[in-house]
Amino acid sequence: MSLKPVILDVHDLPELWFRALWELWNQHSGDSREYMVQHGSFSGSHKRKEFDYFLAHVRHPGKRPLVPIVPEGSNISPPTNMEAIVAYFADYIMGTEVAENETYTYGSRINESLDKVIEMLKKTPDTNQAIIEIGKPEDILISDPPCLRLIDCRIKEGKLHFIIYFRSWDLWAGLPQNLGGFQLLKEYMADDIGVEDGEMIVSSKGLHVYDYVWGQVEEMIKFKK
Repeated sequence: MSLKPVILDVHDLPELWFRALWELWNQHSGDSREYMVQHGSFSGSHKRKEFDYFLAHVRHPGKRPLVPIVPEGSNISPPTNMEAIVAYFADYIMGTEVAENETYTYGSRINESLDKVIEMLKKTPDTNQAIIEIGKPEDILISDPPCLRLIDCRIKEGKLHFIIYFRSWDLWAGLPQNLGGFQLLKEYMADDIGVEDGEMIVSSKGLHVYDYVWGQVEEMIKFKK
């Protein structure tokens, strides 16, 4: 079998971040690939280390802190912080403004269907149609298409759950920033719908780490041994 999926079951978002890094560097190093990007971000200038396919079940994504904790005394730069995640949620997930140099933002795509999805889940919680789609067919024509493709919503046992898919996903900095923001979105939606906050299932066929942070990944793993 040439494709080797990696599946994790974790407690919270900080554990997801570290476990994914550990798996990519250690347990499943043979199940990943290292290559020079030919088309896309940093094409021809940086290598990626990448899973063939990655899926994780996060049982308590709302547990604080939402952000990774780096060891004291290390030279590791934290990939994000709570202030940055709150700003990301407000400006880039809930905000709809698209700057002149931008083709889209996640918020401009999310808000096309957000209110409709919330109303659908209020009226008919047992549905498979409550999906926030970010990707569009015409995205294949733009130079920087969205990495995030969909946020699928499920209400089960009185809780709102997210199933999220990324076509390509930066593990070091993108994953903690993205999922921290989407957790705030899930909490916002759950409060509006009148249900409890639930779990996340996240997946990607392109979860990767760029070579310019490989040294920090190795130091992070060394501190955690």
